[in-house]
Amino acid sequence: MPYFADMYNPKYNNRSQGNYGISFYSLTLLLCILSFSNITLVVAQAQIKKAAKPKLVVGIVIDQMRWDYLYRFKSLYSTGGFNRLINEGFSCDNTIIPYIPTYTAPGHTCIYTGSIPAINGIVGNNWFERSINKNVYCTDDSSVSGVGSNSIWGKMSPKNLWGTTISDELRLSNNFQSRVIGISLKDRGAILPVGHSANAAYWYDDVAGKWISSTYYMQALPQWVDEVNKKNYPASVAGKPWETLLPIEKYTLSAVDNNKYENNIDGKPPVFPHTIAANSATKYQEFKFTPYAITYTFDMASAAITNEELGGKGVTDLLAVSISPTDYIGHSFGPNSIEIEDTYLRLDKDIEKFLSVLDQKFGKNNYLVFLTADHGVAHVPAFLQEHHIPAGVFNEYGLTDEINKAAESALGVKIIVKAVENSQVYINTDSTAYKNRSLSDIKAFVINYLKAKDYISDVYEMEKVSKASLPDVLKTRIINGFQPKRCGDIGFIAKPNYFSGGSTGTTHGSWGGYDAHIPLLWLGWNIKAGKTDDEIFMTDIAPTLAALLNIQSPSGNVGKVIKEVIQ
Repeated sequence: MPYFADMYNPKYNNRSQGNYGISFYSLTLLLCILSFSNITLVVAQAQIKKAAKPKLVVGIVIDQMRWDYLYRFKSLYSTGGFNRLINEGFSCDNTIIPYIPTYTAPGHTCIYTGSIPAINGIVGNNWFERSINKNVYCTDDSSVSGVGSNSIWGKMSPKNLWGTTISDELRLSNNFQSRVIGISLKDRGAILPVGHSANAAYWYDDVAGKWISSTYYMQALPQWVDEVNKKNYPASVAGKPWETLLPIEKYTLSAVDNNKYENNIDGKPPVFPHTIAANSATKYQEFKFTPYAITYTFDMASAAITNEELGGKGVTDLLAVSISPTDYIGHSFGPNSIEIEDTYLRLDKDIEKFLSVLDQKFGKNNYLVFLTADHGVAHVPAFLQEHHIPAGVFNEYGLTDEINKAAESALGVKIIVKAVENSQVYINTDSTAYKNRSLSDIKAFVINYLKAKDYISDVYEMEKVSKASLPDVLKTRIINGFQPKRCGDIGFIAKPNYFSGGSTGTTHGSWGGYDAHIPLLWLGWNIKAGKTDDEIFMTDIAPTLAALLNIQSPSGNVGKVIKEVIQ
């Protein structure tokens, strides 16, 4: 049989031989080739059309995840969880939070707004609101009511957030056809990422032990959420011990299980196994401090995908998932505990299972996932001290009374400080309280008082920080975190590894790498495998999403597109 090239060979192009230019077999082969080529072209075009945008964007925020957890526990992770994200996705290994304080509410807000507290208004989990003369929680909203619960935990909304999120911009881009849902045990982890126009946000009521929402989003829970709540998973694991996934002697990357600087979650010594008593009045609160609550969150996310048909109606939808138990466990036990190591091994398996759900539902290249953290965490000071590393704790909340008593004794004036929050002092601006003292006298007294504290390295007036004698990196982060309407008058910086807290457990909030260096991984639609060690900022996540989706960046965005991710 002649080859395709033989069509032009005289041997097969001789009418006298009864061959009319192309043999029957050559013609058949040519038609088959052309047909196959056409089919290939049609399939390729269909794939291009299908991949024009992802069906679903999933943001996964691991509350309190230090960047080094990615590699510290890497050899113990499965191939399908964190290691899949690292090996098949794109990792931004030097992602930094560009403001202080590094807390949950500002972190979640920054990720999805590309903005900073100075612009988006979320300056902390809490702040002192001068206009009403009291402390405010970031998602408080007395004008709404709980849905699914009558407790105060339902009176929440995004009203304190200024500007849009990438979730809002996605909805705006197609006249609100995209559906956006937020899920987290913490209300702030569910509400702030999805912005003002979300279809729903669900969070956990730890008194009732179930998922709830507020009238900001709906008047009644959907039937599928009621069905999830009826299963009462938190109660079903009460009495079930949290034991280590591996034999405990395999946890060589952690300190010994029984030590004096960890908290407990069950009223017993902080050692394995940890068990929530089935008849405990606080079992729903204690549930948050176990890896079972991680599984509970991912199961809720999977249920939302299925029941809301996310990614199934021809437009890109967005699901914001925040994993809160890592924060609760981390605060209690610290980053060098067996509890944290075991939690991340179990989290790895939950991520593997969740990615498998996405694979089966949409196909590997039809969804886009990014995974990051809202902040990191410091080592427990007592643990560091044990190893001759300088560290310590102080009582920030006690400073209000402490400074006021000192001022009354030294100056003869009362109540010069209204509150101390987020390492900021809110001065009483009522000058009638100062008698013959000026406001500048009062500020000078507070500054000198704080400078005398051994644990404080720097003190400054918030509005004059640009002229303060501070390293530029500190100035930038202070300015980025400063919103005059919601921040204090005087700020201070604690020494590295010093924070406000007790003798056990740990926290976060500083500019240090342990708090401000976070993971950032991308996987799925249009993402090539690779990594960068270039300095990336948390503010760069939202504009990168905007570039990938060809939509407008959020209204307060100050970030830049991560070119390595979109190329």
